[in-house]
Amino acid sequence: MTRNVCEETSAADSRPVRQWRRDVVELAALLRTWWASRHGHAPPEDNDAGAGAGIDTGTGASVLWRMRTTVKDEPGSLAALCIALAERRIDILSLQTHPLARGTVDEFLLRAPGDLAAAEISGSVSRAGGSGTWIERADAHDLVDAPTRVLGLATRTALDAAELPLALRQLLGRCTIRSLPGGDSAAREGVPVEGALEETDTVMRLRAPEGGVITVERPYLPFTPTEFARARALVELDARLGPRVPHGRDVLTLPRGNAITVRRADASDLNAAKAMHERCSPRTLSLRYHGPMGDADRYLGHLLSPRYGRTLAVQTASGRVVGLGHLLWDGDETEIALLVEDEWQRRGVGGELLRRLVSMAREANCEHVYAVTQASNTGMVAAMRALGLPLDYQIEEGTLVITARLDATPVASPKTYDHSARD
Repeated sequence: MTRNVCEETSAADSRPVRQWRRDVVELAALLRTWWASRHGHAPPEDNDAGAGAGIDTGTGASVLWRMRTTVKDEPGSLAALCIALAERRIDILSLQTHPLARGTVDEFLLRAPGDLAAAEISGSVSRAGGSGTWIERADAHDLVDAPTRVLGLATRTALDAAELPLALRQLLGRCTIRSLPGGDSAAREGVPVEGALEETDTVMRLRAPEGGVITVERPYLPFTPTEFARARALVELDARLGPRVPHGRDVLTLPRGNAITVRRADASDLNAAKAMHERCSPRTLSLRYHGPMGDADRYLGHLLSPRYGRTLAVQTASGRVVGLGHLLWDGDETEIALLVEDEWQRRGVGGELLRRLVSMAREANCEHVYAVTQASNTGMVAAMRALGLPLDYQIEEGTLVITARLDATPVASPKTYDHSARD
């Protein structure tokens, strides 16, 4: 069962204007009183309670939290919540409201004393009338206000079609995003043009610009109509702009003196990619695809689509593509895959692609990347080890999965090549 959400949301849609203004007035009065109590000119009290009135703990530490809770749609509900937080010496850094048919979801960015646990904060909120409270640690990136963050994500999406899944993930937090191709008619069935939310509000389905369906799941926290509208706006922007990929490219000189160009690739490189596959030996293709390759048309279109990740191409001075590196969005994980033409192997092409893909994964805030290959693929193992990152190896029936953790600092500077040109 799904329900369609096609109307734009605003505070006035579900909360009477007069009541909304009353809440704002109450909140303003509360904040003025609270601010005066913290910054008044009276001398500090001698007792322990007065000494602890500031936001900092004894060590001066504080913690950022993101919190979401549902309050009743009645005057004073938000003010009661703010009073409860102020009593625990918690600063409200930002507040967003998500009106619902019944009640309102209030989303806070809080700065709390470091010795205050999440359970204590949510307990105070519950006693003040909040329900369905969710709370998690935040970081400095959350200090950017919502409109600025959404505009930044829209800009990234406008510049690069591969950014759409990442923009949705940053917009909606920890979630799983899957794209189904346009040929999957079963996936499109039941999904209107404006998209749909399941009745549980934990799954949203959006029509992808190329005709497929984008499914976003967040079981731990239901989506609000406001979040759905924002996600739909990003997808609509992507559809209006059409296929696009950054045109920057680097010309490098390999250790053997060969000049190569590394650039972003997309579906327009399909014929060149097929020609490279035809020049590769069966063993090279087997190591890349873990078995017989079959018809390249079945998967090259998927690999080169910016909807499923980013692709780097290596081409020679004559324009022939001799290497492909893929960074693939796999739900909430990220896969790295490489293919280098036989004649160009062991020249540093694979290592160069791998370093660039890892750098792109870091820019996308990925925590780790993994590569799936055969245990006999010593070249891929060596390239992953050369990253200088913590690696995890899992082997099962000859299939090797190598996972690199990206939050660690490389133990050694990676080998680099001279850049002879960049545009």
